[in-house]
Amino acid sequence: MKTKIIRNVFVILLGFLAIGAIGGGLVLITSPTGELIGIPLSEFKNMPFDNFLIPGIILFSVLGVIPLLLIIALLKKPESKIAEQINIFKDMHWSWTYSIYIAFILIGWIHIQLIFLQGGVYWLHTFYMFYAILIIIIALLPQMRYLYKNEKRYEEGLRMKTLKDETVHSNKSP
Repeated sequence: MKTKIIRNVFVILLGFLAIGAIGGGLVLITSPTGELIGIPLSEFKNMPFDNFLIPGIILFSVLGVIPLLLIIALLKKPESKIAEQINIFKDMHWSWTYSIYIAFILIGWIHIQLIFLQGGVYWLHTFYMFYAILIIIIALLPQMRYLYKNEKRYEEGLRMKTLKDETVHSNKSP
């Protein structure tokens, strides 16, 4: 598949995640009792909240707004020193890395729901678990990695490795 097609599929996946989370978050914020979604608070055991307001705000912002911002970042590839601070893949653009972070946050979100439901698994949990895995798989495709490779950082890493190798070899020479 062509690189741009894969990128567009990736952006669409993040877009659907954002739309769903913004919609779900708004429903939970406007109806914190769970009445609009048809899930009473009694379904959730050991939930640390008295209603769905805080989970709605988290869903809206973390899994809704952030993926929308990531779509813009994936398309424009802006520089950000702040975002680079917690980019664990230094040879990749931060927006690519944050997309993977969002997928793992989605997996964590589903796991937390399942803990509070204690045995109640709905089809949406399974769907979104596989959805997160699909986001990770597409992000790790060679075409995506090539598209978001941070050339400057990659070259710096190669130079550092070359210098290290030269130092090791020069120390071994008699």
